[in-house]
Amino acid sequence: MRHILPVLPFIVKFSPVKEIFCNVMFITLHLKNQYQPALQLTLTLHFSNSSFKVKFMKNVFPFMLAIFFLSELSIGFAQDKDKKADSGYVFTVIKQLPATSVKNQNKSNTCWSYSAISFLESELLRTGKDTFDLSEMFCVRKAYPDKALMYVRFNGKHNFGGGGASHDVTSVLRKYGMVPESAYSGMTIGEPNPVHWEMDAVLCADVDAVIKNANKKLTPIWLEGFNGLLDGYLGKVPEKFTYKGKEYDAKSFSGMLGLDADNYIELSSYTHHPFYSRFILEVPDNWEMGEVHNLPVDELIQVIDNSIDQGYTVVWGADISEQGFSWKNGVAVVPDRNAPEIAGMESAKWSKMSDADKDKLLLKFDKPYPEKVITQDMRQVEFDNYQTTDDHGMHITGIAHDQNGKKYYLVKNSWGTGGSPYKGYFYASESYVRLKTMDVMVHKNAIPKGISKKLGIN
Repeated sequence: MRHILPVLPFIVKFSPVKEIFCNVMFITLHLKNQYQPALQLTLTLHFSNSSFKVKFMKNVFPFMLAIFFLSELSIGFAQDKDKKADSGYVFTVIKQLPATSVKNQNKSNTCWSYSAISFLESELLRTGKDTFDLSEMFCVRKAYPDKALMYVRFNGKHNFGGGGASHDVTSVLRKYGMVPESAYSGMTIGEPNPVHWEMDAVLCADVDAVIKNANKKLTPIWLEGFNGLLDGYLGKVPEKFTYKGKEYDAKSFSGMLGLDADNYIELSSYTHHPFYSRFILEVPDNWEMGEVHNLPVDELIQVIDNSIDQGYTVVWGADISEQGFSWKNGVAVVPDRNAPEIAGMESAKWSKMSDADKDKLLLKFDKPYPEKVITQDMRQVEFDNYQTTDDHGMHITGIAHDQNGKKYYLVKNSWGTGGSPYKGYFYASESYVRLKTMDVMVHKNAIPKGISKKLGIN
């Protein structure tokens, strides 16, 4: 509406109904979000004579509304132009699949639960179910005792902590069922989002004490004590709860959802195991020793692309410790400092720059730059040298192109909606996904038939 203000004196001076126009301008300011209520209020407050209303609606209101929409349209164009000028990257979403609202894992290592729960919520949307808000903390609460048992059985020579893998969620679904957020939030300490650092440390100290105790024999109640600590920090899981007027327990609620944990397959791509075989991914957070199916990286990308194309989202486990990952800028890229030409810069000038200066330029995120061509060997070298580690679980919900036509994946994160220009999402280039993917989880029906056959998946 600010674009109308300069012409208001002209409009009011020459309008035969200038009094009416001035009276309704305030309400017109609210038309953007409340067209019908504002119109009704206008007619109620300012027009008691029916013939006057007819004159107003016939002669004045269309003119005023036209000005309003032209103004808003010009504002929209200006904002779009500014966004393109300021953002550096301009993305066009090619396909975006339904997903629930962005959550915030806050001070916890529970990305595995948030990403896989988000995935299951999208699965429910895909299958025509209602929009569900499932409980991430239910999975945390149910996985922790199993994790403690494994740690104690390995005499402490195993990973233990708040981290995990996407299959932890499907394992909980299979063994224990599922509950909605409304039945179990896990928020007992007055915080709106998880704050787990103390809890994780206390639980770790507890199981270490169990292993190292001087009795030389475990008491039969050590796990009961461990569960007591969990109940203190997260709350007891209700045996029964009411959801939309009907009573459930975790198993019956899971049955109502209709999710089958056996439908979900994990895939990876490394050469230290044969392709088209299954292996235990050797990363610390895989405490459950879950297996993944091994594919060449080109076929792994085919699976991701086919999944999105066919309407299936993807859980993405990846390394986000790279300099090319920028939450602030909403992108994850693998810039190539050895590219022969960077954004029109002369090769001779580029070749004289130090690696530090090259990186400084490439990591400005002011525009898309050439990226590395990722090979299978590059993936393996980074994995073997701990340059790719199991940092973070996320949720791929779409595919986009930048202004140069290069492909990116639209990724839903679990860090809330702040700190990033895309309200809880970011865009990961195909190069980044090729290099930094640890594993993905997909519905088995999303895998191309030729690849499924090679993997022996029915």
